[in-house]
Amino acid sequence: MKKSLQIAGAYIGLIIGAGFASGQEVLQFFTSFGWYSLIGTGIATFLFAFLGMQIMQLGSRLQTTSHKEVIYKICGKYIGAGIDILVTFFLFGVASVMIAGSGSIFQQQFGISPMIGALLLTLLVIATLCLNVKSVISIISMITPLLLLAIFIITIYSIFTSSASLEELDSIAVSQPSGAPNWFVGGLLYVSYNIAAGISMLTVIGGTVRDEKVARRGGLLGGVGLGLLLFLINLGLFMNADKIQNVEMPTLFLATEVSPIVGILMSIALLGMIFNTAVGMLYAFTVRFVQPETPTFKMSVIVIGLLAFGASFVGFTTLVGSVYPVTGYLGFVLILAILVSWVKIRKKGDVNSDWNDKKAL
Repeated sequence: MKKSLQIAGAYIGLIIGAGFASGQEVLQFFTSFGWYSLIGTGIATFLFAFLGMQIMQLGSRLQTTSHKEVIYKICGKYIGAGIDILVTFFLFGVASVMIAGSGSIFQQQFGISPMIGALLLTLLVIATLCLNVKSVISIISMITPLLLLAIFIITIYSIFTSSASLEELDSIAVSQPSGAPNWFVGGLLYVSYNIAAGISMLTVIGGTVRDEKVARRGGLLGGVGLGLLLFLINLGLFMNADKIQNVEMPTLFLATEVSPIVGILMSIALLGMIFNTAVGMLYAFTVRFVQPETPTFKMSVIVIGLLAFGASFVGFTTLVGSVYPVTGYLGFVLILAILVSWVKIRKKGDVNSDWNDKKAL
């Protein structure tokens, strides 16, 4: 159970990223649909848990060191080749988005030049990636409890201090800009993007565990944890819909409303989540080309990290607008492939022989 909880913490820490913790994506894909957003979070929770279990189990069964084996396994030789290229490209793109986002937070919260803030995060990510993969997983999972605590405090405070009526809050919430046409599509798109961005590192995390039940349980617990966090953030934003209009980082705003100290803690947690995602993305990108825990790997990490730092100068908003939407569509392909693979296994009824055949599909 201890190992499963560690895997779950790494899963949560990896997926959360800047948009999840800041509340902006939650606001656009869930809260903006009012009360229906609660159903949307339920759909997202189920998908995060189900897909987390399948991906972690695949990684454990195949003992993967990069996403390549799993992608080819579930998508086949030819489609897998195209998906592999796209996933690899977006790993670098998302890492660059995280580095750019860290620069924005340093500037907004601490008055530090965004270039200095982005460079600090880049150097920290490079130093972390020079450790072995198990150390990376431990670091990612350690920061998760801090964010969970901050979100819990914000949500409870928001519920008890909200002064507007529920009808008024619902009216204001649905007037906010939405990232999807309705609550159902919003839940699907949100999971789709996050799974596409995180599948590479999730397969690597699963590959560090030989016991498939441990990996599977870790995926389940991580998915449920993500759903709980999503529900709390959404509820907190909904109960303060009248206060967060036109706010770029809603959860950070609400944290400061609670107390300046909580605001600082939330800033640290937010930077920690960005760090987690940047570490996961750059690690998964590098191991796609270079064997981990070798001298060549460490040199590659330095070069790729600096390249991502350079790419971050394109700008946070521009990167988000170009990288995120396409990643979401890619995620739908991956989710469909995972579902088809799961159905085939269930129909055959011979799970072990099917999963062990690495040339299947």
